[in-house]
Amino acid sequence: MADMQFENLQFRPSEIEHRYGEHVHLSSNPYLLSHLVTLCDRATVQPTVNRLVTILYQELIQAVVNVEFPRVTVRIETRMVEHTEKGVYEGEVVDRSAQAVCVNIARAGTLPSQVCFDALNEMLDPGGVRQDHFVVARTTDDKERVTGAAVGASKIGGTVQDRFVLFPDPMGATGSSMSAAVRTYKEEVEGAPRRLIAIHLIVTPEYLKRMTEEHPGMVIFALRLDRGLSDDAVLRTVPGTFWDREKGINEKGYIVPGAGGLGEVMNNSWV
Repeated sequence: MADMQFENLQFRPSEIEHRYGEHVHLSSNPYLLSHLVTLCDRATVQPTVNRLVTILYQELIQAVVNVEFPRVTVRIETRMVEHTEKGVYEGEVVDRSAQAVCVNIARAGTLPSQVCFDALNEMLDPGGVRQDHFVVARTTDDKERVTGAAVGASKIGGTVQDRFVLFPDPMGATGSSMSAAVRTYKEEVEGAPRRLIAIHLIVTPEYLKRMTEEHPGMVIFALRLDRGLSDDAVLRTVPGTFWDREKGINEKGYIVPGAGGLGEVMNNSWV
């Protein structure tokens, strides 16, 4: 007789209340938010930076798998079966046959993508896990204001048919680069993905608006929402209540309070 407690497992992630829609997940995990605060601190440098990014994405990919990935019921004999016929476990686990693609959006996304790729290889059948590489950069005007995104090069390993396509990129600011990457997978890569999932450390209201409008149905996970340039009255409301009045990016497209240029910080390269 199977134990009912392991049937239809319900995972409830710790999330803040918001008005951005059901596809947006914003963490309220004090442990992870504390690590993120340290990462954003101007005094934090390498090797602590990449160690913290690794820790945070190891936790984020767990949340994504728990919420989004399919499960199956398994029945296994434990070591105790040598002593009793009751030494059998039956219950739900993540379906190892699920297939996934991690997209490395160079350069800030390189380490996060590798962390997610490694974690999924441990959880799923590695034959169904792939990592693609995508180079896309902001375009700016003569006043350093973001005007869009330019796709440089890519190394995409095949179809995305029925695959979970993950975009682990730390900062969701304007959404120009992410939207360009997602558009490429929707319009130029063979196959219909099972789910498109963006995985971030920090996002802005402007980013969420752009992504939900341009790519409805895309799932977004983030540890923190930054809307630090909003007026005081807006800051005292549930996020998304006055979405059009919320502001989290400055005139140069950087998140406030944010973490600065994390791509530069992670690579010790200031260009």
